[in-house]
Amino acid sequence: MGFSDSMQPNVRSGEARLSGAFWAMLLVTGVAAGLVGGALMRMLYWIEAHSFGYTAGGFAEGVRAASAGRKLTVLMGAGVIAAVGGWVAGKMKGDTDLDGAIWKRWGRMPVGKSTVRAVYSIVVVGMGAAVGRENALKQAGGVIANVSAAWRGLGDQERRLLVACGGGAGMAAAYNVPLGGALFALEVLLGSFSLRMALPAFGCSLLACWVSWLMLPNVATYAFVPAPVTGSLMAWAFVAGPVCGLVSGPFVRLMGWAKGGKASGWLAVGSLGALGVVSLWLPEALGNGKDVVQLTLGGVVPVGLLVGLLVVRPLATAMILRAGVPGGLFTPTMSLGAVVGLLLGRGWGVVMPMGRAELSSCALIGSAAVLAAATQGPVSALVFLLELTHTADSLMVPLLVAVVLATVVGRGLEDRSIYSIEGGVK
Repeated sequence: MGFSDSMQPNVRSGEARLSGAFWAMLLVTGVAAGLVGGALMRMLYWIEAHSFGYTAGGFAEGVRAASAGRKLTVLMGAGVIAAVGGWVAGKMKGDTDLDGAIWKRWGRMPVGKSTVRAVYSIVVVGMGAAVGRENALKQAGGVIANVSAAWRGLGDQERRLLVACGGGAGMAAAYNVPLGGALFALEVLLGSFSLRMALPAFGCSLLACWVSWLMLPNVATYAFVPAPVTGSLMAWAFVAGPVCGLVSGPFVRLMGWAKGGKASGWLAVGSLGALGVVSLWLPEALGNGKDVVQLTLGGVVPVGLLVGLLVVRPLATAMILRAGVPGGLFTPTMSLGAVVGLLLGRGWGVVMPMGRAELSSCALIGSAAVLAAATQGPVSALVFLLELTHTADSLMVPLLVAVVLATVVGRGLEDRSIYSIEGGVK
C-alpha cells in the first residue's frame, strides 16, 4: 500500500532513525509545551472569571449568577474577537490543522498563523464558546515541535514524529493526563503503537505534564465516586455500548460538516450571539462541556435538561466551528457521551432500578464510550477517563465492554474520527 493510500499515512513514522538531535528537541518540546500549556490554562481561567464576574466557585456557578445582559455582551464580544482573529489569520498563509500537518505535510505548520489561531481560540473558549480548550494547546505543542525540528534540521520522519509528540504533550498539559496525552499522540495522531514511537510520545507528555504543575494543580479534573459493579450495571453496559456507537456516527459527520465551512466573521458573531441568547434559558450550553460532565456525574439531572443538552450542545459546537472559529472537540464529545449515558441509565432504571451512584457510573461509562467511538481511540479514551477521575478503575470491566462495543458500532457507521474527517482521510 502506498503512502497516499494509507488511512493514516504517518504510520511509517516509526521507521525513522531517531538521532541524538531528535531526543534533544524532544526534551525542549516537552518543557516548552508544559510551560506554554500551563500559561494558556491560567489565561483561560482568568478570562472565564473576568468574563462572568466571579471570584469564587467555578465556571458553571459564575455563568448561572451572571446577568442576562452580561451573558449576551460576553458572547457577542466573543463573536467579534473570533471574527477579527479569523480575519487576521485569513491574511496569513498555510494550513494550521495539526492532523493534516502530521498526515500530509511531514509535520510542517505555519508558525504565525497557528499561534494567532491558538490565542484567540483560548480567548473565545474562556468567554463561553461551546468548543474544547485542547485545540489551542495541541496547536501550541505542535508549533513548538515544528520550530524545534526546523532549528536542528531534522528530517521529515523525525519532524512528523516530534510534532505528533508535541500535540500529545499539549493535550497532556490541557487536562493533566500524561498517559492519555501520549496515547492520544500514538493512537489518534500517529496510528501506531510501535516501541520506537511510544518512548518519545510518553517521554514528551510526561515531561510536559510535570512542567505544567508549576502553574496548575495536580488534581483530578472530575470528582467521581464509582458504584459497585452490579449485574444490572454490567447488563446496561452491553446495551449502552452499541447505542453510544450509534450516537457517535452522526456526531462525527456533523462535526465534519461543521469543520468544512469557510471562515465567516458574520457567522461567528451570529452563532456566538445566538448561543448567548440560548444561555439565558440553558446556561449549561456555555463552555467546553466540563461542567456538564461533572453535573451528570452527580447522577441527579432532570430528564428535560438532559434532552435539551443532547440537542443544543452539539448544534452549538457545530455552528461555531462552521463559522471557522478554532476549537477542540474532546470535552464536547465527552459531555455528549455523559448525557447519553445518564439518559440511558434513567431509562434502564425504569426496568431495573438504579441508585444515584449507579447512574453516576452510567454517565462516566457513556462519556468514555462516545469518546472512544468518535475518536476511534478506545485505549486513549479509557486512559483519559482513568486519569481525569483518579477513581474510575473499579469500573474497568463495564467500561471495557461499553468502549469496545461502541467503537465497533461507531466504526461500522463512520470509519473516520472527529479529528480526521475534515481532511477526508479514509
